[in-house]
Amino acid sequence: MNKVEHIGIAVKDLATSIPLFEKLLNTHCYKTELVETEQVNTAFFKQGETKIELLESVDANGVIAKFIEKKGEGMHHIAFDVDDIESEMKRLQKEGFVLLNEKPKHGADNKLVCFLHPKSTNGVLIELCQEKK
Repeated sequence: MNKVEHIGIAVKDLATSIPLFEKLLNTHCYKTELVETEQVNTAFFKQGETKIELLESVDANGVIAKFIEKKGEGMHHIAFDVDDIESEMKRLQKEGFVLLNEKPKHGADNKLVCFLHPKSTNGVLIELCQEKK
């Protein structure tokens, strides 16, 4: 793992949350994107080397909607940049971590992604991210 790629925050409404985070971070949202496979709208911010991803569910039964229903709005995941997602997935599986998907999926911001089950990472949802080539 190279670095923290971004921190994901679950929100109820991007229209409310984007202006709030623009004020908080003193920067503009540089990108919004629908990720159909995850049933979310995303909004990205960058401050220095730090990226924040806001996640809004587009489906009342989607994973983000369920997360907010259980835990409320807030930190959803930490994503780490990797050079080779498939080899990192294999390494982590051998180390005993539980993967939530068997193959990398297409994620937001031109990334291939894989999530690790929070039960195997002290309750924190971890995302692996590799830039698509």
